[in-house]
Amino acid sequence: MFTFSQLSSFVAVAEELHFGRAAERLRMTQPPLSRHIQQLERELRTQLLDRSSRAVRLTPAGHAFLQDARNLLHEAENATLSVRRVTSGEAGVVRVGFTATSAYEVLGGLLETARDRLPHVDVVLRELVTRDQLEQLSAGALDLGLIRPPVSRPELRSRPLVTEPLLAALPRAHPLARQPESTMDLQEFDGQDVVMYSPTEARYFHELLVSIFRGAGIVPRYRQHVSQIHTMLALVQVGLGVALVPAAAARLRLEGVSFRPVELPDPDPVELHLAWQRGNDNPALGAFLSLL
Repeated sequence: MFTFSQLSSFVAVAEELHFGRAAERLRMTQPPLSRHIQQLERELRTQLLDRSSRAVRLTPAGHAFLQDARNLLHEAENATLSVRRVTSGEAGVVRVGFTATSAYEVLGGLLETARDRLPHVDVVLRELVTRDQLEQLSAGALDLGLIRPPVSRPELRSRPLVTEPLLAALPRAHPLARQPESTMDLQEFDGQDVVMYSPTEARYFHELLVSIFRGAGIVPRYRQHVSQIHTMLALVQVGLGVALVPAAAARLRLEGVSFRPVELPDPDPVELHLAWQRGNDNPALGAFLSLL
């Protein structure tokens, strides 16, 4: 079987039509260059170059083989580049889990950064609540998760990605919505009908709000417990109650729902973290994390 060195030698001579210039181009002497061509012709059992005159010319077989030789060298170069990209993390696949609310704002910027800086990395997205993301990260079914803290599993690592404020989501006809540009006092939630987060399916937000209300001595009336923010806003829309939602939820622009900032002890209490498995050796994950 012929070698890539023989192919490179043939392509150089075919393009230069001169052994001396081809040898100089390949940074080698003429004798080994001539041997490469002879070995290639023996392997193919046909003459590729006409050396009968002072000028070097391609035979008809040489003309036919030249493009194939170029294609083979090009494919070999691409294969080498692909392997190097995978090893360095510049190519490959990263499986990313995300919560529904992270898709409102954070996920888009993350994907745009990946497209610009790691164009050869394929990002496979899976929408999952934090609990399910942690399970799949531990099992190796996900490379990276956009999750709500805390991460208490020893096999996982995490770090904060972004923080954001909470906004009051109010039915447009609600008395508290009459001054949409002003900051609400948290005490205005005392005694209000509130659409609340599920203590099991949306544990992070449930515990966060319970802590905020308890710390302020506020006792709301919880009308419903739901797991998804878009469901919460739909219930606010029909007047079932008011709610506290992460600021990114305002991007949904649901008709009939007004958003107002709220004065809180911590102005940005909502956290989103990156989480990944400690033993994950996917090079693309390392490159991905370095961007974030």
